[in-house]
Formats: sequence, structure tokens, C-alpha cells
Amino acid sequence: MIVLEDTLMSSLIADQYFCCDLAACKGACCVEGDRGAPLEQEELAVLEAIFLKIKPYLTDKGTKAIEHYGLYVKENNGQAYTPLVEGRECAYAVCTIDERWECGIEAAFHKGNITFQKPISCHLYPIYVGNYRFYKAVNYDKWNICQPGCDSGKQFGIHLYQFLKEPLIRKFGKDWYAKLVDQIQKNNAAEW
Repeated sequence: MIVLEDTLMSSLIADQYFCCDLAACKGACCVEGDRGAPLEQEELAVLEAIFLKIKPYLTDKGTKAIEHYGLYVKENNGQAYTPLVEGRECAYAVCTIDERWECGIEAAFHKGNITFQKPISCHLYPIYVGNYRFYKAVNYDKWNICQPGCDSGKQFGIHLYQFLKEPLIRKFGKDWYAKLVDQIQKNNAAEW
């Protein structure tokens, strides 16, 4: 367990090798699972503001799912998620000609049409953050669809926290990330 400010992290954040291998997994995290991507409260207003700019990047099925369910769906506990197309892929996901799933929001971002890259839960995956009253739990979601990413990370010597540097900084800030790296390095040195 790594404790840093108001975050409690699984030690797998430091130990697990990971480097996403989209050629192998085909973006399965956009399709698999029983619900869409978790959304933070402030992201709901962002989706409302940018929808017309991202709509051209979505599939017809995705657009129809959004028209039917809304830009997001909320569970009884108030947690919002992206809607799904026929209970399968995220409504914001698009399948490329090489049968790889990608984010339509991120496509609009890369074209310079919006400044919001994609939901932070997607950007951080396979790390997920649970919000509790006094702390945030930062965990690694070990799932067989990410095994190619684990193999690739091991091959290149890249750990999960290194591969996800950009989204971790986006979520927690540069100072937090620097403290995380420092703590991991101190822990590694102490093990020697």
C-alpha cells in the first residue's frame, strides 16, 4: 500500500509492468464490461458543452444510444456512466477499419475541435479511482483483456505509473506525481 496525501494506492501501481498494446487488445476496454465508463461530476457539464462538436466523430448507433439514454446515465447512487450501445460498446466508441475500438471524444480532441481529451476514467485505465469520504483509493484493475499491455510493459520495462504519467498528472497534479515517483524510488532503494 502506498499512502500519499489523500490517496491510498495499491502497490501494484508501482510494481505492475504495463504499456497499452492496442494492436493486440483492439481497445477491448471500450467494449467489454457491464456498464460504460465512470464519469466525474464536472465531466457531465463538459459532455453537454461539447456534444455537438464530437457528434460527427461518433457512429450512428452511438448517436442513437445517446439520443435514447442521454449523454450519460446515472445509477441510484448518483454515479454517472457513459451510455452503451445495445448493452455492449460505449456510445462514444468507434471501430476503425482495422477493427480497433477508439474514443470518438479523443478523435475530436486530436483534430483540435475540443480541449477535453476523454473521461479521466478512460485516460487512467487500467487504474481506477474510488472516491470515499476522506480519501481516494487508487487501484489497478487486473483484467485479462489487458494482458497484452502487461506483456508489452514487461518487454519494454515500463511500469503502470510510468505509462500513465500524463493521466495521473491530469487527475492529481504534477507535484503529487513527483511525490509518487519519489516515494516509489525510496521504497525500491529500501528493498535493496
